[in-house]
Amino acid sequence: MIRIVAAVLVLGCPVLAIGQTFPASYAVKGVSANDVLNIRKEPSATAETLGGIGPFALNVEVLGTTPDGKWGQVGLPEGNGWVAMAFLDPTPAADPALVPRPLSCLGTEPFWSVSLYAGTAEYHSPETGAVILTLGHEAVAPKGFLFLLEEGPTRARTLVVTRERCSDGMSDRIFGFSTRMFTESPDGNTLSQGCCTLDHR
Repeated sequence: MIRIVAAVLVLGCPVLAIGQTFPASYAVKGVSANDVLNIRKEPSATAETLGGIGPFALNVEVLGTTPDGKWGQVGLPEGNGWVAMAFLDPTPAADPALVPRPLSCLGTEPFWSVSLYAGTAEYHSPETGAVILTLGHEAVAPKGFLFLLEEGPTRARTLVVTRERCSDGMSDRIFGFSTRMFTESPDGNTLSQGCCTLDHR
């Protein structure tokens, strides 16, 4: 079951840097072609290494930073870690009035995903496989996004995405966005929850 985690600022949790809204997308910079940007267990250069991000990686989602802005929290398949912000550049928004792309939303019970890319959108579930969606409308607010998706002539999916901490209930990973998806269908309407990410490493 999706659990939305309250964004309480405690020791070790990221906070917003001045002038920056998180989560936000970044690109790796200043890392040698034969090296990686280390993901640390804690925001310290001496902390355990949990993984690495390639030297030319794009769409690295930072959930927030330490109070001094030197370390940013990122996602891992089964949790979160920290990277040095000196090696990341923010990705400029293509259009601040549009939902950022790529954006993926993931739900459980039942399992589903909705992904927005440049010029296309896709719904996926174990029952349906991949289904191409038509974007009917999108809107951006300070605390999130809305987009309306059409799946053929009889099914419509409305997603409201909110900037708030979210857990998928299946792993220890914390996401920076939560979502609710309302599906209108001849088979009956449904409302489900999920988490979303800008991260497409």
